[in-house]
Amino acid sequence: MALHPKIAEVTDRIRARSEGPRRQYLDTMARAAAVGPRRSHLTCGNQAHAYAAMGDQKDALVADNAPNIGIITAYNDMLSAHQPFETYPALIKQAAIAAGATAQVAGGVPAMCDGVTQGQTGMELSLFSRDVIALSAAVGLSHNTFDAAIYLGVCDKIVPGLVMAAATFGYIPSVFLPAGPMVSGLPNDEKSRVRQLFATGEVGRAELMAAEMASYHGPGTCTFYGTANSNQMLMEFMGLHLPGASFVNPNTPLRDALTVAGTERAAQITALGNAYTPVSDILDEKAFVNGLVGLMATGGSTNLVIHLPAMARAAGIILDLQDFSDLSAVTPLMAKVYPNGLADVNHFHAAGGLGYMIGELLNAGLLHDDVKTVAGDGLNLYTQEPKLDAGRVTYAKGAGESLNTKILRPVADPFQKNGGLTQLKGNLGRGVMKTSAVAEERHIVEAPARVFHDQDSVKAAFKAGEFTSDTIIVVRFQGPKSNGMPELHGLTPTLAVLQDRGLKVALVTDGRMSGASGKVPSAIHLAPEAANGGPIAKINDGDIIRLDAVNGTIDVLNVDLASRTDAVADLSGNGTGVGRELFEVFRRNVAQVTEGAGVAV
Repeated sequence: MALHPKIAEVTDRIRARSEGPRRQYLDTMARAAAVGPRRSHLTCGNQAHAYAAMGDQKDALVADNAPNIGIITAYNDMLSAHQPFETYPALIKQAAIAAGATAQVAGGVPAMCDGVTQGQTGMELSLFSRDVIALSAAVGLSHNTFDAAIYLGVCDKIVPGLVMAAATFGYIPSVFLPAGPMVSGLPNDEKSRVRQLFATGEVGRAELMAAEMASYHGPGTCTFYGTANSNQMLMEFMGLHLPGASFVNPNTPLRDALTVAGTERAAQITALGNAYTPVSDILDEKAFVNGLVGLMATGGSTNLVIHLPAMARAAGIILDLQDFSDLSAVTPLMAKVYPNGLADVNHFHAAGGLGYMIGELLNAGLLHDDVKTVAGDGLNLYTQEPKLDAGRVTYAKGAGESLNTKILRPVADPFQKNGGLTQLKGNLGRGVMKTSAVAEERHIVEAPARVFHDQDSVKAAFKAGEFTSDTIIVVRFQGPKSNGMPELHGLTPTLAVLQDRGLKVALVTDGRMSGASGKVPSAIHLAPEAANGGPIAKINDGDIIRLDAVNGTIDVLNVDLASRTDAVADLSGNGTGVGRELFEVFRRNVAQVTEGAGVAV
């Protein structure tokens, strides 16, 4: 199938926009690759330090003719998604030895859980943790003893940070190994129902706790389609996972076999072999367009609208909000996974999953097939399905049709004709809105504004019964410069209750929402943010705001914003407590959210 003209147009536009930084990046990677395997340039003393604890593998490391794989791990046992990684290093080392290679844990990176910090002070460090992860991974790899890298990470900021590091060390081949989703527990819609009942006082904390514990109940990624699972999709669409690796449950024979296969592949694609595949060759403009299309086709997390530009910049590629919007307009929404539907990612995977989607999108000309991946040349490799044969991974032809059309549909008969991610532009700046879970009659909301400077004040107004008519709730000073841009997901039950009462409500913010937020219209990531003098700082209570996802606009009506002075918020409390003191330099130097809100890139 010929490439869709809009896919080609956006790809060409990204390539032209990125020409300078991309050329500089590739030249840097080529110079680094030309030096050859890194260990050969270390002194004897350097190498002795690096191999001192490696026992009977020392000879192989000194000989310098067997690939050495560096493991970057985000393991901790406080995150359900990362707890399975505890056993991965031993399995990887064993698999590496069997493949004639060696492996060492190069370093660990932090991995915080947005579920634990949701609505708490710690959430103000969440977005910045992405850059800390990239920096931490760089420290581990800086020892310069590795011919390939394996990255162990899953969740919200972890994978983007690891990709930023992988791109920076782009002359080193890299394989990303996931842990997989936890098995299904309490249905996500039931969990959401209990949360709304708690917000209105109809159930108590004991009932809420029981629902939450039944939903998040075991090892693996949370089963809703939020940022963590969107990350896993992205790694597959961009060719950094092995085919079919994303949604295999932890602690299963197939999961372990995929880890072994990923280790073997990491050894095969080093510069010491005949299939050298550096990350810099994989992460080109076509790979990022494929990732964007995957995001739209699955109805993925809005957090990736921040992370993808940052990841791309690390590879010398410049993405713009218009790219997201244009690709969304031609990409059909093929999946209904919570919060866009009732199914979870286990149901999605059973229905045909990513392999089926990639095949459909390739056949429709909506993906680039001519890309490099860790599995080899061509994205068509990712239409295959991994099987277990005598304890090892083999690949067979994947599902040629959806096994449950209530969850997964073909390109010719999608849930909706576009991906449901719209750029909003107007006199309030630029932002985005995810419409895939929002009822069509709510895609346009025009109502008076009610302005707040934190989410707790919104909840207090709700409890006081102050929202009795159509309202657009403005929550400003929530951008990265103000307070690190914490998610405002805690507002979702409150806003959903108001909407269910028959009110037309919407959220307008320079902050962000969780990747699991859904049915309430939300104009998020408004830039410039209030702390940078953005127009959102000029809104007053009672101003009429029109949020129009159909035409892609966000405006205050009949107001001369230029004649107003900016509101000033007391941000003095944002700099202390729970480690915020250490991140003042991040808040001061962070880029605009439209550029990825990066500090390190």
